[in-house]
Amino acid sequence: MKKGQQDLKKGLLPRHVQFMALAGMIGTGIFKGSSDTLHIAGPSVIITYLIGGLLLFIVMAALGEMALANPNYNVQHLVHKAFGFRFSFIVGWLYWINWILVTIVELLAAGSFLQFWFPTAPLWLLSFICAAVIVGINLFQVKYYGELEFWFAGIKILALVAFIILGALLIFGFIPSTVHDPVSNYTGNGGFFPNGIGGIMSAFLVVMFSYGGAELIGVAVTETKDSERVLPQIIKGAIFRVIIFYIFPILVICGIMPWNKVTGEDSPFVQVFSSAGLPGAAHIMNFVLLTAVLSAANSGIYATSRTLFSMAQSGVAPKGLAKTSANGIPIAGISITSVFIAAGVYLAYLTPSQVISYLMTIPGFTIMLIWISICLAQLKLRPYYNEKPRFLVKWFPYTTIFAVISLSTIFIMFLLNPNNLIGSSVCVITVGVLVILSFFTQNKGTNLNIKPSSTF
Repeated sequence: MKKGQQDLKKGLLPRHVQFMALAGMIGTGIFKGSSDTLHIAGPSVIITYLIGGLLLFIVMAALGEMALANPNYNVQHLVHKAFGFRFSFIVGWLYWINWILVTIVELLAAGSFLQFWFPTAPLWLLSFICAAVIVGINLFQVKYYGELEFWFAGIKILALVAFIILGALLIFGFIPSTVHDPVSNYTGNGGFFPNGIGGIMSAFLVVMFSYGGAELIGVAVTETKDSERVLPQIIKGAIFRVIIFYIFPILVICGIMPWNKVTGEDSPFVQVFSSAGLPGAAHIMNFVLLTAVLSAANSGIYATSRTLFSMAQSGVAPKGLAKTSANGIPIAGISITSVFIAAGVYLAYLTPSQVISYLMTIPGFTIMLIWISICLAQLKLRPYYNEKPRFLVKWFPYTTIFAVISLSTIFIMFLLNPNNLIGSSVCVITVGVLVILSFFTQNKGTNLNIKPSSTF
């Protein structure tokens, strides 16, 4: 087989990766999932987003450091190097499953946003149309995917900024609207902490789902030009992106309408403009939301196909999944992903009213396990870097250990919560099956020079 048929091409430009890092964490989690977090914690959910943002920053910093110290290694390669084949098998497949679920959720959300204009059309049909478009996009060279994602991300970033500005003008009375007393929306209806500390903690599962995707830079690094310069810039701006794209919009939503009036039937962003007497803006916002979740689904198909490719190279997945097209696209991985997307669309056919809420909780569990694995890999690999990278996590190892303990505590807390029975059951069963399969799978990967470092 020709080399070009087994190699990914470095077609992603720095601006593509910068916007991919933004796009990965701006999707259903904020545009639709914010209704769930507001229902759980009320206005105090901004504290949950801030704590989650801090953990995200530590994870991204650890990942960026390892990526710079190990050029051309993505997340799965790094875990393989740190802990060997079996652990890599579990984490690699778990990451792929995570992104499969995220991609399905994003496409179903896209279908639900289309129902704003086509209320009689079934969710499964609209979601199927969206899936066909996004899969088709990913069959082209990666530079075209990167370019489309750049514009997709640009639209939703501009929309969020416009939403924040317009919302502020409505709250402070610069634009006439039906909003009369925004302060009471923050302090009334149970106050700023309507469900206490328990509400803040309970919202973490959806918040983790929302932030999942930022670590996509660890997948894209093998197809990125000038990654040594690009990655540190992206990582350092992570916390500011959390504030701008999560905290400010939540404050706007809670200022314009009471948090307990957020229904979840439509996006809170659309509800805000409708309740403020700006129905025309609601249509525009719904279009932007549609673009945003399609962008996130686009990133999901990219992530799943590249994860399968890297796992096939290192022997974690069947070797045939390392096959690429003449354009350097992992065609086998995209095909497998498409099959599972079709299964997700079928779930929408069976339970259209509940499928999104059910599926959204599961990636919250899996992404925490992935983040814990990234932090543990950094703790393991740091002493064995061949060269000191330009970017290092500050106050190592205390910051990384803090992230591991915090994420583990949150994970266990949700695992034991009876309200999360479906998500926790699926997560435990999935990890259990992967552990069992790892003992029956042999390492038949190609030579990537990936050798586990010395044991503890």
